[in-house]
Formats: sequence, structure tokens, C-alpha cells
Amino acid sequence: MDSPVEEIKKRIDIVEYIGSFINLKKAGRNFKANCPFHQEKTPSFIVSPERQIWRCFGACNEGGDVIKFLMKWEKITFIEALKELAKKTGVVLKKINIEDKIWKKRERYFNMNYLATEFFNYLLLNSKIGDKALSYLKQRQIKTETVKKFQLGYAPNSWDSLKKFLKKKEFSENEIFENGLIVKDEKNNFYDRFRGRLIFPIKDSRGNIIAFSGRVIDKDIKEAKYINSPETPLYHKRETLFGIDLAKDSIIKEKNVYIVEGEFDMITPYQNGLTNFVAIKGTALTYEQLMLLRKYTDKITLVLDADLAGEESTKRAIEEGEKLDLEIMVVKLTLGKDPDEAIRKDLLIFKKLIKKPLPIYDYLIDVLTKKYSDDTSYNKKKIAEELLPFVDKINNPVIKSFYIKKISNILGVSEKSIEDLIKQIKRKQQQEFFFKKKLQLKSPKETRELLIEKYILGIIFQNNNPYLISDKIFSLIKTNYFSIVSYQKISEVFLDFKKKFDKFSVKKFVNLLTPELKEVFDEIYLFASVEENLKFKSLRKLCLEIKKNYLKREIKKILEINDDKTNKKEQLLNLNNSLKQVEKELIN
Repeated sequence: MDSPVEEIKKRIDIVEYIGSFINLKKAGRNFKANCPFHQEKTPSFIVSPERQIWRCFGACNEGGDVIKFLMKWEKITFIEALKELAKKTGVVLKKINIEDKIWKKRERYFNMNYLATEFFNYLLLNSKIGDKALSYLKQRQIKTETVKKFQLGYAPNSWDSLKKFLKKKEFSENEIFENGLIVKDEKNNFYDRFRGRLIFPIKDSRGNIIAFSGRVIDKDIKEAKYINSPETPLYHKRETLFGIDLAKDSIIKEKNVYIVEGEFDMITPYQNGLTNFVAIKGTALTYEQLMLLRKYTDKITLVLDADLAGEESTKRAIEEGEKLDLEIMVVKLTLGKDPDEAIRKDLLIFKKLIKKPLPIYDYLIDVLTKKYSDDTSYNKKKIAEELLPFVDKINNPVIKSFYIKKISNILGVSEKSIEDLIKQIKRKQQQEFFFKKKLQLKSPKETRELLIEKYILGIIFQNNNPYLISDKIFSLIKTNYFSIVSYQKISEVFLDFKKKFDKFSVKKFVNLLTPELKEVFDEIYLFASVEENLKFKSLRKLCLEIKKNYLKREIKKILEINDDKTNKKEQLLNLNNSLKQVEKELIN
């Protein structure tokens, strides 16, 4: 009987499952896409329906099965992914005999945060200590049911109330410190991080409490208005959006998400029936946050504060949004400095405003034409210099052409002038990229040698007739020509398989490999689908390159031998003659 893990993998088709998250396109026997885990322009993410595996050949350089994909997609542990997929497939997990220390720690810290939330919430709603904070919330028109919904709380103005409470619940000081709830001073004494503040629990998309934000309620206090949990094993600011647990269903339904800057800017709309709002911490909208939102929608609407920081955040969103092919709109607030204030002033007007957002490039044009309002050649130059780098990044040619025409009309210059300036900007960026990349490059020859070997083996297994193509390849090279021992072994197992079986079967073949070789084989098997540079090269030429590299390695080995055996010169002579012949063939 199959284990629960194997049973789950049997019941889920990996192509269908991953295809529900990202756009997969057929690539021979496999499927490919831009990797969802990092930024890239050329697809390096390959999924195999036969092997039921995936692999990224780009920056991630990772791969695995459907469980590993979910772990990486949701940033969760093996146990968490297993439980979710078991629920999806109906597989019963009776006993999981896996020591998942990371999950145990996460579970313990989730529980710690839950208890801390109950502690803060009780003090806010059920004690005199929280009266001032409760009064502050009423002034901001936050209802009691909203307080309960968001589990808002109050941290008493005490040095160690929470620390004492959690220690009674059998958490150590080091654990509470690592989870960001207490701070260590210079004398290594611990004290509560949040003191005399209104508390907002921050949750992940599953509703787990991962961190906290604390706001001062007394205007006379000269501390920072907000303090937040530091980076912890649970909390990573760049990947987090306040309110995502409550908003995600509405985001899917509305096919749009409104992004705001602070907790109240998310809570107030939610309280008034606008439930597809989420908040970033500060003004920096990150690539990771957009990646999280892209799981639910490809339309983003920014409702950021009407100030310089909000404008800068909007500009950053353009670049990140284009990379992910998102449609980004901007709401211009005409009343109130932020959504919370605007709603409290006039909910009806706010609802009308958010229904008429500007496309992000129109918003940017509006901002810059107001910033440089005088009709001078200098101001036109400044508008073009600040605007065109964003226009250059537009992927869709129709949209790009539309804005080139619009900008040429606004500035009173020809479209060709705009296009020429974009080309200048592009050349400058490419030069900067080239020099930066040049500094990062490792030995390109070594890289090419491995790429060719991996590719040649890969196309054997990806071919509709592996036996036929292997005859051509192994008539030119031998298995020991591969520089990697595991490549040699895989090719030897293949040739032995070919002698025994009339027809090739990937499943049968993989069963003959050791666990170590299986891992290498999976990478080789998917590689041919992603390597664009070698696809149109002559098969014979690539094999001759492998032979040439092998002969060079052999010559180097013999030269490094210190003895004076009589056949050393003869061996070198034969190898050099063979190398000259191969090089001659490569030139021809």
C-alpha cells in the first residue's frame, strides 16, 4: 500500500495543479513558464507530466514534486503542505512519522502569538487598563464588532506584563525574544516590545497570527507613532499584507484589490463593506507582496496617501507590476489625506472615487505635468527624463505605442523624438547591466561544457525515439567522455537498458537508478526544454565539443603525472592528434 505522500502525488496531476497558479505553455514533452519564484524574462521553469516533477533552471535552481511546489509557493513547511494537499485529495493522514522541527517551532510560535493576542484583546475589552485605547477607537468610529473581528488589543504601559504571562504558559525568554515580542537591553535583560500601545495582530493568508503592530494613542508621547515586530521565523515584512486573510475571498470575487498604506486605511473600508482592501507596512510596495496578490488577481488598484511618499511608492509599483504583467490603477484622493479620513468625511464620495481609478501611466503623466507646470523646454526635458524610463518598461506594444503618442502630444514633439529618447535610455541601461553582469560572471567555458553535456543527455530522454537519437550520439562519443561521474553512470544505465528492452519507458528506467542518480536524472530530463541557446546547434557539433573537452582533460591528466613512463609521450601524441582532428572537424 502506498504511503500518504505517494497517494497524494498519485491523485494530483502536477501540470493541472501548477497550471492553476501560473500560466504553463507546452514545450515538447514538458511545459514551461516564467519562474513564479523570481524575476525573469525568459522561461526557465519546467514541469514534466511524465515524471510529475518541476524544476527552475534560473536563479532558484530548485525543483521537486507537487508538495515541494506548494511549500515554496505558500512559504510553508512540509507538514503544512502535506496537510493541505491531503485535505484537497481526500487522503487520510493517520500518523505522520516525520520529524519536522521547523513545523513544530512554527506551530509553537503561532500558539504564542495567539495567546499574546488574547492577552492584548482581553485588556482592551475587559479591563480598565484598556479604557483609554477603547475610547480612542470609538473616536475613530471603529465599532466593537470590528475590534473583535480584527482581534485588536492593548499593550499595558508595563515593562514585563506580556513576558510574565507567556512564561506562565511555558515559553522561554529566548523563544519570546526570537518571536519578536520582547526586547533585550545592553545588560541582557528582557522587556516587552509593545508598551502603552493599541495592538494590531498581523496575519498570513491562512489566518495565522505572525506578528504585531503597535500604535501610540497619546499625542503627547514623543515615540514613533508605530512600532512593528522585527523579522522573525514567522514574519517577513516584504512578504506580508495586513488584512489579506479577510480580503482574499473578496479579491477573487471582485477581480481587483485595493492597496492602502496603514492598518486603519484597511480596517475602515472593511467596516463599511469595502472588503477587498489590504495594507502595506510603510510606503514600500514590494515584488513579494505583488507576487502574493497575483495568486488572487491580476488587477491592482493603489489608494495610497496623497503625499510625496505615496507618489514614490506608486512609481516603484510600476516597475514591479510590469515584471508580473499586472494591470495597475491609481485612485486620486480628493478629500482626506488617506482612505480612513476620506471615508469618515464622506463614504459616498470615496466609493465614487475608487470606482474611477486612473491607469497608472496616466496618473504618472498627471503628477509630472503638475510638478513641471511651466511650459518651458527645460520642464519638457524633465518630464520626458522622469517619465520615459517607465514607458520603456511597458511590455504590451499597443499600450506602449498609445503612451508614446500621448506624451508626444503633451510635450509638443514628434513621436520619433520620444522613441529616440527611449532608445538612448535603453542603451544606457543595457550598458550599466552589461558591466554589472561582467563583474558577476564566472568561467563561461566551464559553464558551457556542463550545459552541453546536460543538454545532450536531456534530448535523448526527451526525444520521441530515445534509442534512435542515442545511436547518433554514442557513435560520436563514449560514456566516459562526460565530465560528471553521475552523467557517465546514467548513460551507462541507459545503454544497458537499451540492450534489455525493445521500447524505452521513463518509469522503468528511473526505477533502475539509485536515489542520488534519480535526482540528477530529473534535472537532466527537464533541462532540454529550457536551454534555448543550444536548441538550434548541430547535434554533431555539440558531441564533438564534448569529445574535444574530454581529450583536453585527458591531456592535462597525463601532463600532471610525474613519472617518465615510455608510453607517456605516445599517449600524448595520440591524444593531440585526436584533438587536432576534432578541432578541424569543428571548424569545417
